[in-house]
Amino acid sequence: MVSSDKIRKLASKAAGIAVLLAGGLLAASLCFGAPGDPSPVPSIFDPHSTPTKWIYQLSHFVLLITGLIFAIVFALLTYVVVKYRKPQGDDGHEPAQVYGSTQIELAWTVIPILIVVVLFLATARTIHSIQDAPKPETALEVVAIGHQFWWEFRYPQLGVVTANELHIPVSEAAHPAPAFLTLLSADTDHSFWVPQLAGKTDLIPNRVNHMWMDPSQTGIFLGQCAQYCGTQHAKMLLRVYVDSGEEFSAWVRGQQRPAVLDVNVTAGRRVFETTACINCHAVGGTVADGRFGPDLTHLMSRHTIASGAAENTKANLRLWMQKPDAIKPGSLMPAMQLSNADLDALVDYLETLR
Repeated sequence: MVSSDKIRKLASKAAGIAVLLAGGLLAASLCFGAPGDPSPVPSIFDPHSTPTKWIYQLSHFVLLITGLIFAIVFALLTYVVVKYRKPQGDDGHEPAQVYGSTQIELAWTVIPILIVVVLFLATARTIHSIQDAPKPETALEVVAIGHQFWWEFRYPQLGVVTANELHIPVSEAAHPAPAFLTLLSADTDHSFWVPQLAGKTDLIPNRVNHMWMDPSQTGIFLGQCAQYCGTQHAKMLLRVYVDSGEEFSAWVRGQQRPAVLDVNVTAGRRVFETTACINCHAVGGTVADGRFGPDLTHLMSRHTIASGAAENTKANLRLWMQKPDAIKPGSLMPAMQLSNADLDALVDYLETLR
């Protein structure tokens, strides 16, 4: 009759093996399975740009090597556990000790070194291919500046400045149009990461870094600051809008237009220009020329405010100015302490900035 201790030991071993197998199957399904339905959570296993495709291929190679190592070690461990388990009636004597095996010692020294060298060379090749890729004449240049806690995007070739939502054209094989980004920081360390379009690249004060992406299809791709930069690091979100050539040209034309001057919101404009708003924000064609906060010339052309923390609606815009901490606790945006009448007038004015 099998004792309860043996049953518990067998059950523990079976559970451990099951967990290991389940982990292996999960990893395989993530790496080699077909992408599922569109999700708001971006997946590094669903690349849509050349740099991420190269990284994806490298990850498959690394996972294949490490998976083989895991399978071999697991198989040998299982073989040893089963074959050399304690037999019935064992008297507890120590088995014969074997010392020294030049062949085995050479094998477990040389083979790991070869594995490390192969992985190093494969990784170095991918890094070199991404970092030293030539910039074609048709490339779009964008300067991305990280702030606490929002993104500023400048298009020096086009004379466009926007925030938090990056627009770039799709890059087709017949008409390549990659976007080359110059990455700067206005305050502390940040990290620009759009998992489906490019790998992580840090933005470091007093240092210039670069990255590029050439998305193969249109759509919205979500990103995140991947470097802890303060209390609202988790809400320093970004969106990359990959537009068709015609859509991108139309967006640029809209961004190049001056701010709308609507006589119906003169009171709100007066509130904006006579308060601390102009110290941080810029609106083209007005006295507002601040650089600490996002450019608001075309505020309502964006789908979100507070760096993606809330949808760009009238109610959220009013709450953002009245009590920024309600949307982003610890935000550097100050509460303006305006009367309800001035607050409503200011919201009406901002809604005309399209």
